[in-house]
Amino acid sequence: MTRGSTVLFPSLDAMNKQGHRRYDHEYIYGAMGTPVQHELEKVIASLEGGTDCQIVSSGLAACTTPLLAFLKTGDHCLLPDSVYGPTRRFAETLLKRFGVTTTYYPPCANAETLQGLMQPNTRVLFAESPGSHTFEVQDISMLATIAHVGQAKLMLDNTWGLGIFSPFKHGVDISIQALTKYPSGHSDVIAGAVTVNTEEDWHILRDAAIQLGQLASPDDCWLTLRGLRTMGVRLAQQSRVAFQIAQWLKTRPEVARVLHPALPDCPGHEIWKRDFTGAGSLFGVVLSSDISQSAMETMVNSLKMFGIGASWGGYESLVLPTSGGIIRKHPVADTPQGPSFRLQIGLESPTDLQDDLAQAFEVLKKPSLKGT
Repeated sequence: MTRGSTVLFPSLDAMNKQGHRRYDHEYIYGAMGTPVQHELEKVIASLEGGTDCQIVSSGLAACTTPLLAFLKTGDHCLLPDSVYGPTRRFAETLLKRFGVTTTYYPPCANAETLQGLMQPNTRVLFAESPGSHTFEVQDISMLATIAHVGQAKLMLDNTWGLGIFSPFKHGVDISIQALTKYPSGHSDVIAGAVTVNTEEDWHILRDAAIQLGQLASPDDCWLTLRGLRTMGVRLAQQSRVAFQIAQWLKTRPEVARVLHPALPDCPGHEIWKRDFTGAGSLFGVVLSSDISQSAMETMVNSLKMFGIGASWGGYESLVLPTSGGIIRKHPVADTPQGPSFRLQIGLESPTDLQDDLAQAFEVLKKPSLKGT
């Protein structure tokens, strides 16, 4: 594995020739990518079904870098109301400061609604499917048609769908991945990836990434390549157990709705059946409206097998409250109003995980929590 910033050339002529190959995944200078980074880029591009990939420093950078690359002052961007919170903050702060306006659309909006929101200066239609925290599955093919008629790029945060959704077959122009999740698989890497499918888009993205200093360390790239070797078996096991636990949660009287795309009552389930070849390990749970936020937090604190923390896609099970932290312009589609949390299912024993959730539900029955 090559570490280092300087690349030594045998002559000035060789250095000058190499310097003109910034789009060819060549080792030119450390800040423009190392050999192991370029190898990872080829693997991710293949997994996504695209032509070229740019590795960046984080999943958030994978969202912000293409937005900066394809938007300019005076442009308009459409974001789903379910978008990842930091992406939303980026649009409302830096993009706004740079003169880019943003409109939030309901993630389950039909074609007529979306066409009405498109403006002459709309240059990016952004999608995130399923949505952060609320797990709506979007009709990506329909979004692609609307974006392209309006001369806009369709960007998709496909982190949940890596390996089970083919973005470019559905008309996506730019596909985004947080490699922190399933690819690394061990909760010890921060990295992201942006994949495109045309030479023109690749040149625009690559130039922006270089100018923004976007890259990942050789060690993180190597760890991600290592993690990808087991991603298939990890994801298969975790998704199977996640669906098993989601089905069990539906039977609990404390639960009003389980937000798992493979369940029939999850918004966009029919689209998931049509477009995806599997499901992930992350899903949401909405509790009954007669359970308070503070009672739910006490329940979460009582869990022993689930760590409390952000991120997902690693080997360990996690829980994260989502109610109270969701910012929306539009009502959440057909979802009960109650405290909510999301679960990331890891590689622990399914029985142990279910038993832990069962004992946590018993905590809600304590007299001290009733009515709080």
